[in-house]
Amino acid sequence: MRLLLAEDTRDVAEAIVASLARNGIAADHAATLADARACLQVQSYDLAILDINMPDGDGTALLREMRRQGIATPVLMLTAEFEVERRVAALDLGADDYLVKPFDLRELEARIRALARRDGSERSPEITLGRLSFNPAGRSVSIAGRPVSMTRREMSLLQIFLADRGKVVAKERLFERMFSFDDSEVGLNAVELYVARLRKKLAGSGIAIRTLRGLGYQLVEEE
Repeated sequence: MRLLLAEDTRDVAEAIVASLARNGIAADHAATLADARACLQVQSYDLAILDINMPDGDGTALLREMRRQGIATPVLMLTAEFEVERRVAALDLGADDYLVKPFDLRELEARIRALARRDGSERSPEITLGRLSFNPAGRSVSIAGRPVSMTRREMSLLQIFLADRGKVVAKERLFERMFSFDDSEVGLNAVELYVARLRKKLAGSGIAIRTLRGLGYQLVEEE
């Protein structure tokens, strides 16, 4: 999963980005609405987190622009406002959820997972394919009941494949979903490395990752 975080308080943003990274979620941080708009112009996101009070305007203005442009990306609003009217106004403009500051990072992550499930990215609490079981909320993987240890990148890649199982996913698309703009030192070939690692860990699961040269990768059940 890759998301956009529009938050001007540096320590809050850094804590959120670091916490999400530990869970295999790539986050692009924008300290201003202008930066957030620039990100949206060049990158699509699975979810956006927008602070209402930004230094160059109101986060709801960006929300309004996104919906007018037909961008249906789920949006979670962050606000220090306790007034019901402000929160209701954000929801009426097309926000999917809101969280009042200060908040626990665990609650933020739970709300992100809930929005992902609502959007269809995580269709059920547990995904089963072949002999593999994946629990998105618990970030756990098992094969035939045996726990399998995976790094956050490997688990993120597996989640992408499971969400698009049976479909051919281009290497570039995988790269976009796994890495943020801050991962500038990472090259496109890193995808091949993580696919190779994931293949080894899927041994005995009854599923395989096929390479379709020039097209991408496809997660399929073995015959």
